[in-house]
Amino acid sequence: RFKHLPEHAPTNMDEFVAMMKEKEESKDPMFYAIVDKATNVVGGYISLMRIDADNGVCEIGHVYMGPNISQSCVATETVYVLLKYVFNELGYRRVEWKCDSLNQKSRRAAGRFGFQLEGTFRKHKVVKGLNRDTAWFSMTDDDWKESAESCFVQWLDASNFTPDGKQINTLISFRK
Repeated sequence: RFKHLPEHAPTNMDEFVAMMKEKEESKDPMFYAIVDKATNVVGGYISLMRIDADNGVCEIGHVYMGPNISQSCVATETVYVLLKYVFNELGYRRVEWKCDSLNQKSRRAAGRFGFQLEGTFRKHKVVKGLNRDTAWFSMTDDDWKESAESCFVQWLDASNFTPDGKQINTLISFRK
């Protein structure tokens, strides 16, 4: 799960606590814990980073979804809440999602959430000693207002889930 993240997976509890303390104190990236409301268990973290208030732009990054929330309603709701905050509360114009071009799960997630692929930055950075090509996605405030927000709201509605919590319609199926 840490293959495409800039940090290495902690190997013991002391390393984990130190990593979480560093994230807690960081202002950019600004980290948020992902908590499953049904179990009250922290299942991952996500951040807003490269925050540029003057231009109304930021990036969702450093996304870690543990096995208990990966590909779940919790993961989707987390991204929705962050996007809603950035667009509706902060009034930003653009949110970016960047990932290693080889990270197919992150690329699929970006598309599913409504981000548009803008291109690939070749040899964009060095991560863990290796060249990384970065797939660059974005969502604008227009995308949010015209379609993305309503898609999330419809998908997250209780009527879109069976009694055992399985989705009836996919998030993508709500796109106009």
